[in-house]
Amino acid sequence: MTTIDLHADPIALTAALVDIPSVSRDEAAIVDVVARALREQTEGFEVVRHGNTVLARTSRGLPTRVILAGHLDTVPIADNVPGRFEVDPHGNEVLYGCGTCDMKSGDAVFLHLAATVADPVCDLTLIFYDCEEIAAEYNGLGRIERELPEWLNGDLAVLGEPSGGWIEAGCQGTMRARLTVTGTRAHTARAWLGDNAIHHLAPILDRLGGYRPREVDLDGCVYREGLSAVRVSGGVAGNVVPDEAEVDVNFRFAPDRTLDQATEHVREVFDGLALDFERTDGAPGALPGLSAPAAKDLVEMVHTHGGGGVRAKYGWTDVSRFAARGIPAVNFGPGDPNLAHKVDEHVPTGQITMVSDILRSYLTGQAV
Repeated sequence: MTTIDLHADPIALTAALVDIPSVSRDEAAIVDVVARALREQTEGFEVVRHGNTVLARTSRGLPTRVILAGHLDTVPIADNVPGRFEVDPHGNEVLYGCGTCDMKSGDAVFLHLAATVADPVCDLTLIFYDCEEIAAEYNGLGRIERELPEWLNGDLAVLGEPSGGWIEAGCQGTMRARLTVTGTRAHTARAWLGDNAIHHLAPILDRLGGYRPREVDLDGCVYREGLSAVRVSGGVAGNVVPDEAEVDVNFRFAPDRTLDQATEHVREVFDGLALDFERTDGAPGALPGLSAPAAKDLVEMVHTHGGGGVRAKYGWTDVSRFAARGIPAVNFGPGDPNLAHKVDEHVPTGQITMVSDILRSYLTGQAV
């Protein structure tokens, strides 16, 4: 029976979690281990397993509640499990392996703190969930939001996403749209009898090439928007003038826009062109929420005790689910987000220690 020691150094705990394969939709083994460890090695927590998500919370009647949430799944393994320790050219210890930064190191910190913080100044809720790395319909946190929403109530949510020890506040929204243009099919030997739909993509691509993204400062965090073509499709056969072509675009937008406002903006970019517009996917962003008291305390702790500071989160994360409920939420974890999903994914072990120490200080109200 695989076991983990929540009282062990969070570096060792990270390595133990990495060595338990947990590719999306195959998380049962790691969930068994985490649920058992929380039940046997923590005090004062109600522990519930819901599918392949583990929930734990205290109910001490303290004035605030902080949620620590992290996903247990990883992208497919690329010959990078089990993990391994190495020393980089600067003499720093580094842990390599699938999920080291995204985000088993964050999970390890949260689990370690649950077992070792005996007298927190706030009630705690921990959520370790499945299927974050695949389509949103499978996301375990989304399932909790639908089926056990009371577990998402709190004054601040901290997602253990890799942020290099920075607070990455809020997140961008994302939406995708499909732009379809039509023409008239013909034999390419008599191309003048047709109307080439692919050629009609040119003005769409011109507008994308000339698009100037907006930069927005919210709570001192600068969000840069981006509108990109991500897929082009068209063509029937090598001797046929195509009568239809499509381009998919992805808009990453600052969280001061709603999803509907973002959609309308993208429509306006292509105003006047002959095309059909269909929004195919979308999720709202999350405002930083750094002015909330619980968030301000964490920001101060990071500034005071060696963290990287505060910056905007580029990309979408599950902080959006909390922000939609009016709960300030931040990304704060060890690891470089640029290394997530890479074959050589790794995390400096010093960052695991730093994030653990800062969060311990925050949860206990004590200086590091």
